[in-house]
Amino acid sequence: MNDTRLIHLVDDDEAIRHSASFMLRHSGFRVKTYTDGVAFLETVATAERGCILLDVQMPGMDGLEVQEALNARGVAMPVIVLTGHGDVAVAVRAMKAGAVDFVEKPYAKQTLVDALTRAFERLETRRKEDVMAEEARGLIERLTGRERDVLIGLVDGQTNKAIAEALDISPRTVEIHRANLMEKMDAPSLSTVLRIAFAAGFGRSAAS
Repeated sequence: MNDTRLIHLVDDDEAIRHSASFMLRHSGFRVKTYTDGVAFLETVATAERGCILLDVQMPGMDGLEVQEALNARGVAMPVIVLTGHGDVAVAVRAMKAGAVDFVEKPYAKQTLVDALTRAFERLETRRKEDVMAEEARGLIERLTGRERDVLIGLVDGQTNKAIAEALDISPRTVEIHRANLMEKMDAPSLSTVLRIAFAAGFGRSAAS
């Protein structure tokens, strides 16, 4: 599994890039290095998904600014920031901006490997969630417009009668649409219907 674990190492210090990438490769990771944040941002749109190991103290564009740019572009890869010893304020800012962890320099090998392992576990969880969301959206796309209307009512917690009144149709017609949508969504129960809808973000989009 380690051969899929790619680390994007962003650090302006050539010696650190060399030593850290050497150590990480020997720990079973793949590593791509970047001389600074600008160089990384130039390629991140097409970069292979992995974990970003981001130095905070860099000239031109520091790590926090790079992190802000990544957030603005919707880059979902987990970020671990490398901070100077005792630079707690910077670490806190990075974590508030979405970094999954921080490691103080100089760092012990195991400390960095443990942080990266946790980050990749989070990435794997996010991948599974993405797959579930895509599958859920595919199931909902099978529905007709009226079946989606009924689904919105179910997501809102409405009874068949309330849905019928809102849509100006009979409760029996709602029951038919409900049965049809459950069949199309491969859902044996209402709880399964709701789980699929929420996984697809349907409830949020319906509410908006």
